Amino acid sequence: MAVSFDTVRKIALALDGVEEATSYGTAALKVRGALFLRLKEDGDSLVVRTDFDQREALIAEDPGVYYITDHYLKYPWVLVRLSRVHPDAIRDLIGSAHRIAGASARKKPRSKRKTRR
Repeated sequence: MAVSFDTVRKIALALDGVEEATSYGTAALKVRGALFLRLKEDGDSLVVRTDFDQREALIAEDPGVYYITDHYLKYPWVLVRLSRVHPDAIRDLIGSAHRIAGASARKKPRSKRKTRR
């Protein structure tokens, strides 16, 4: 039942506007510049963009798969153990994280272009 980061990467790259990147020295994926997934330094956990309600529900449903550390308490992210998550669940999480980050990326103001005079 284990899911690899390569599987995560393939699912994510099939979504609109996704690019590979790095974050904190680990493999990451962004949508229009907004981070939505990254491999945690332990190599087994995926850091996934979410909202606080979804995070709470996931952890309550299966704390063996979903968890957070003190670092993430105030941020809308959930940690997912790739060695324990079901492939269907990770596909749904990736899609949700992509939508959340994509919406966030669209809200960011664009930098003003310098105009020639």
